[in-house]
This record gives sequence, structure tokens and C-alpha cells, in this order.
Amino acid sequence: MGRGRSASYDDQRELILSQAAQLFARRGYSATSMNQVAQACELSKATLYHYYRDKYALLVSIAEGHVSRLAALIDEEDALRLKGEARLRHLIGRIVDEYADAQDAHRVLTEDVKFLEDADRVRVLDKERQVVEGFARAVAEVRQDKRDARLAKPLTMLLFGMINWMFTWMKPEGALGYQDMGPIVADLFLGGLDKVQAPPPARARA
Repeated sequence: MGRGRSASYDDQRELILSQAAQLFARRGYSATSMNQVAQACELSKATLYHYYRDKYALLVSIAEGHVSRLAALIDEEDALRLKGEARLRHLIGRIVDEYADAQDAHRVLTEDVKFLEDADRVRVLDKERQVVEGFARAVAEVRQDKRDARLAKPLTMLLFGMINWMFTWMKPEGALGYQDMGPIVADLFLGGLDKVQAPPPARARA
């Protein structure tokens, strides 16, 4: 029986994906070379190819890995069996928290999915749809006494419009962190401007 891969092998793969995502996010997928990824990881190019056969394999792993984590989040939330507004608020908080540690991967998913081959792009976009549908179900549940269920999907896309582009303006040194923004997004989406509450001072960043 062959030996399984060591924990250090998996850790090294994750490090490579993290560095590649950062380079793709900052430089663009097309403008990044495997040599630059190897340098960022402090690896030889030969060692890098031991983990990933080419730059395209990195792109697929980054995009699919990120969207798979988001889809798993939806499954986890369904298992909690929260209802109504409590469910939607929890979902919003979870996805904002997930984005906090995946800004580079999210930028890659947002901007570089166009470089995926058809089969890979379809697979990734199918998982994105699972995430959107999970949120749409939560939105529809909150609006169950309202007039038109057809609005659940458009409202969900408006919600993602708030969340998906936070990485373009959120700053690590900013007064508010991602842990603060989840409740703010939920307040704004569910109650409007007059319902938004500032986080307690102890949670806000100096």
C-alpha cells in the first residue's frame, strides 16, 4: 500500500495557492508567470511543478477551492435549521467572515474566471449558483408574507453587490473590520439606512 501524502505536502500546496492568488489578484492572471510564483514561495521552479503542473492548474484550484468553501458554508447553514431573519443574518455574517481571509481568491474568482476552460468554468459557476440559490432561499423565507416571490433572486443579487466588492475598498488598517461589516450589511439590507447600528467601540479598529 502506498503512503498517503504528508501534512507538510498539503501545507505547501496551500502556501503556493495563497501566494499565487495574491499575485493573480495584484498583477492579473495573464501577467503572472510560474517563475514569479516560485519566487514568491521561495521555491525552485522544479519544486513548484511538483505540486502544480502549470499556471492554469493554480487558477482552477484557487477559483474552485474558494467557491467550494462558500458552497460548503451554505450546506452548513442549512444544517443549523435557523429560520427567517436569524438565518439570513447568520448567512451574511458567515460569508463576510469568509471573504475576510480570502480577498485574493475572491478577486481571482471575480476577475479571472473568464480564463477557465469551458468544463472548468461551468463547474465553478454551478457552485456559484448553489451559493446564490442558498441565499435566495433565505431571502424568500424572510419575505414569505410579501407579494412577489420573484424578487428573491434580484434582491439576493443586490445583496451580493454589497458584499462581493468589499475587497476593493476595505483596508486592513481601516476603522471597521470584516467582523464589523457583517451586521452592518445585514442591518442595511433588512432594515434600511435608519436601522444600521455602529459596532461597539471595543470591536471597531483604532
